[in-house]
Parts: sequence; C-alpha cells; structure tokens
Amino acid sequence: MNLYEKLADDIEKLIRQGVYGHGERLPSVRQTSQQHRISVTTVIRAYLLLESRSLLTSRPQSGYFVNFRGDAGVRKSLELRPSKPIPISSPVDVSRLVLSTLRSIGVDDAVPLGSPYPDASLFPFEKLNRYAYDAGRGKTRWGVTDALPPGTARLVRQIARRYLENGMAVDPNEIVITVGATEAINLCLQAVAKPGDTIAVESPTFYAMLHAIERMGMKAIEVSTHPEHGIDIEALAAIVESQTVTACMVMPNFQNPLGFLMPDERKRELVEYLTKRDIPVIENGVYNELHFDSTYPSTLKSYDTKGLVLHCASFSKTLTAAYRIGWAMPGRYRDQVEKLKFLNTLTTPTIPQLAIAEFLERDGYEHHLRRVRKTYAQQANLMKAIVSRFFPEGTRMSNPAGGYVLWIELPSKVDAMRLYKLALEQGITIGPGYMFSISETTFRNFIRLNYSSPWSSEIEQAVITVGKLAALCAR
Repeated sequence: MNLYEKLADDIEKLIRQGVYGHGERLPSVRQTSQQHRISVTTVIRAYLLLESRSLLTSRPQSGYFVNFRGDAGVRKSLELRPSKPIPISSPVDVSRLVLSTLRSIGVDDAVPLGSPYPDASLFPFEKLNRYAYDAGRGKTRWGVTDALPPGTARLVRQIARRYLENGMAVDPNEIVITVGATEAINLCLQAVAKPGDTIAVESPTFYAMLHAIERMGMKAIEVSTHPEHGIDIEALAAIVESQTVTACMVMPNFQNPLGFLMPDERKRELVEYLTKRDIPVIENGVYNELHFDSTYPSTLKSYDTKGLVLHCASFSKTLTAAYRIGWAMPGRYRDQVEKLKFLNTLTTPTIPQLAIAEFLERDGYEHHLRRVRKTYAQQANLMKAIVSRFFPEGTRMSNPAGGYVLWIELPSKVDAMRLYKLALEQGITIGPGYMFSISETTFRNFIRLNYSSPWSSEIEQAVITVGKLAALCAR
C-alpha cells in the first residue's frame, strides 16, 4: 500500500467511526504534512482519494470538509461495552518522603521549586469553569451512563481527533477515560501484572510510577537511562536475559525528571525488542504536548503492531490539574482495563469531561498550548542560566526538550535531603533525588526543580538561594 493510500484509509476509518462528523473541516494539508512527517503531495493525493470516495469535498481557500452522513455516528461507534467485574484488590502504601515533600509545597506560601505540578496561572480556568457550569445547568445534554467506562463520547472523539492531528490515527474504541493519568497507569499495571511480578523502569524515574508498583506488591528493577537517548535497551535486554520481567514502564517524551526526548529510532528499537519478547510496556505520555520545538513527538504507541503498548496520558499537565481527567489506550488489554476501571472507581465525573470536550471543540487548545510551550521554553533557559551561574562548581544539569522540570546533579559531597531541609527553612521547596529511585544512594546528590511558575524576582532569588545552600553543603 502506498503512503497516501494508508493515510486515506486511516482518515476514512475515523470518518466512518464518527470522529470527524459531516461538514467538519480536516486539518490543513500543510498541518497534516508536518505532523505526519510526509510530503504535501502525499497529503493532497490522500485527500483527493477520499474526495473520489465521496467522503470529502474541497472548498477553495477553505480546505477539505467531511461529506459523510452515515449512521455510524460517534455515539453508536463508541457505545458502552458490557463490563464483567473481576475480583482484584491490592494494598495501598504511600511514600512518606514524597507525601512530606508535596505537603511542604503549600506551607507558608513556600516557593514551589519542588512541585511536580505545572503552575496553574497559564490554565484557562474561566472558560473551563463556564463550560462546566453550563453542563451542570443542563445546557449540555448528558446522561448518567456518560460517566461509566469508557467515558463520554464527546471527549473520546476529541482525544482521537487530537491524535490524528498530531500524526497518529487511533481507534476511538480503544480509549478509556480515567481519573487522571495516575489511575490510567495503575489500571494498566493491574492489567498486565500481578503481585510479586518484576517491572522494569527507567533510572531515575517519576515516583508516581514507583508508587503504582509498590502499592500492588510488585517489584521494580531500575534500568540505566541516558539523559538524552532514554532507557538503555542493551541494559534492559541483559536484565531480561537474567530474570523474568513481566512488563516495562517508561516515559519516552520529556521524561520526569530528566526531560529528554527519546529519539524515534530508539523508540522503534525498544518496541521491537519488547514485542519479540512479548513484554507489554506502559507508556506515560502526560508531557507529550509540552514540546519546545515545532513538531509533536512520536510515541511508542505509533510503533506498536501487536497491541503491547499501553499508552497513558491526561490533561492535567496541559489544561487543568483540577479536573483530573486522563485516559488509557491499552492495546490488547483494553477490555481488561475497562473492567478494572469499573471496579476501582466505577465512573469518571461527567461534568469535567464535558467541560474539556467543549474547550477542545472550540479550537482553543492548540493556541493555548503554543503559549504554554513558549513560556516553558523561555523559563527553562532562564533557570539553566541561573543554575550555571550560582550553583557550586561541578554542578551538571539536564537539557530538557519539553516539560517543566530540570534535573540537577550536585557535587558528590552534597546530600539532597540536607539541602531540602535547609531550603525549606528559607521557604523554598525542592525535589530531592531520593524520590526518583528505589535506592537510597543512587541519586543522593541530585535535585529536581520546577520552572513552570511565572518568572519573577522571587523565583530567581529562590534559585540563587538554593545554589548558595548547595555550595554550603558541598564544603
């Protein structure tokens, strides 16, 4: 099949599934060319092929519009599938260090350099709250079943469209709406592994992923991770050869805390290796939209041919953390994840789903994201400049390609926990490296800083203060 024929078939499938409705405009030829990394000629041939199939009509100076009135609307194609609950339970165990660090963020207006959350000042709260109010007042029609898995059809439809616009066609029926990405990760982990199983993770890795493994009685094994190329596939292979690894959990795009963008060829190599071994991989994609360059990053999911990639994401890092809306695309484990969702939380609140769907439908999301990306990129450069100037000699730091966190390696004499306590006495929070590993010593002289807050003299002085405290600890 030619490239343009594959693109046409992918778009036709989404049209027939109702992701694109009659009369709606497709992404422009130029946008589709950039996001799918194909030539303009290929896109035009695909659109012309769809036009010959009577699925599109072209309008001069306006673009291509859907011309399909079939009865396979999104509500029919995304109708709820019956769920059969299964008896699964697991203990909950919360890391005291992480909980203490998170609580300290709100103490006496502490400067939140240690926060894992994006600063909310860039989020469109007024619009979202207005849409939520309208939904609650009945101006947006919805029923009780909209809250049941897999979620409201309107939001599922918008998520599927967003992926297509970013270069990847997905089956909307694979999407399961969750209470944030944390629940999506937990559900996916439950679907692929059981207590006692070993899960391979990056080192360092985001502590929420370690929590998910810990609370289910599983074991994490850390795999060395390059600050620019991502998880070491050769090291992973050596581990798999020596012991049973049930699943892998990674964050290939703008990983927290390293901030790297895993190269496409490494993503493909990782998926191919895990596919040969029949090992599922849970992909955390919560930062995918926060890229600093102009191109949306590829995902492990885009290289998946056997349904072994369980992709998780949310709107918490890009639109609002308050609504806690995420989703999973679990591949061959989709039905199992839906059942587990039903068992764990039964539903995902409908009104936040509808508010976000409304925002996405009104074409404000991409404009909003461009502003956020530009701001974060500028603030990342500012923070790196301050760290370079005021932190002790021997300090090294990551070079994030997206997201909003900076990973810093301090001189070996510095204990991050001591630095954390000294900074807190000054009304500043930081993320000590201890949180990002199951080992107590691997990242003892590392810290993570958050640069999402609007840059100000207070933020700048806080970073300078941390640098001076680090120098004191290095003596």
